[in-house]
Amino acid sequence: MNAHEIDYQIYGEEMQYVEIELDPQEAVVAEAGSFMMMDSDIKMDTIFGDGSNQDTGVLGKIFSAGKRILTGESLFMTAFLNIGQGKRQVSFASPYPGKILPIDLSEKQGKFICQKDAFLCAAKGVSVGIEFSKKLGRGLFGGEGFIMQKLEGDGLAFVHAGGTMAKKELAAGEILKVDTGCIVGFSQTVDYDIEFVGGIKNTIFGGEGLFFATLRGPGTVYIQSLPFSRLAGRVLASIPKGGKDKGEGSILGTLGDIVGGDNRF
Repeated sequence: MNAHEIDYQIYGEEMQYVEIELDPQEAVVAEAGSFMMMDSDIKMDTIFGDGSNQDTGVLGKIFSAGKRILTGESLFMTAFLNIGQGKRQVSFASPYPGKILPIDLSEKQGKFICQKDAFLCAAKGVSVGIEFSKKLGRGLFGGEGFIMQKLEGDGLAFVHAGGTMAKKELAAGEILKVDTGCIVGFSQTVDYDIEFVGGIKNTIFGGEGLFFATLRGPGTVYIQSLPFSRLAGRVLASIPKGGKDKGEGSILGTLGDIVGGDNRF
């Protein structure tokens, strides 16, 4: 195997974290901000890119790191290496409520495609790159632009799905239609495209956007019920405006302000 062979345990229900057990000289790489805790004898190091091209010279390292700019990620990732004599643990936490999904790339023919903000961590040796869309419609309206993230190698990787996760096994030619933001990832055999919702009423009053994704099998698709964009939109919509802290925008809220002594009328 090219990637380090790591063991893991996932804890929790709604706000999960994954604890990874490292043998001596084993390492895991993670996005900035996902680290939770670690044992002693774990050495933390900032590296260019994902660490999978460390033997290709300076240009290889720069190219590996430069690809990450296109997905909106940092040039750097963090590597956690066990420099002790025994097994050590390091843990990484979910960024928001949802599920952590382990992906064994050796079972996915060495490649898995996911949304660019879904990746959490992976065994060192797994390549975290970019997947360019070859179709104009998918690039313009897919919600993730022309670029998605691809995980390549033969090791374990961990991605995060918001809310409840659904796993769908598509037969050859079988089609699944999904909200573009609800896609977590899919195997490389799945064909991904964008379809117009259609109909004037659906377009103007549907409230579900103008496009949805069509996923054609064969392959495995992972769907999330709570994309971060949807969660952020609900949070922003509930933030009080104008300094009021309750019942904003409702009749009950206005009555509450009067009873509470708010005389700004």
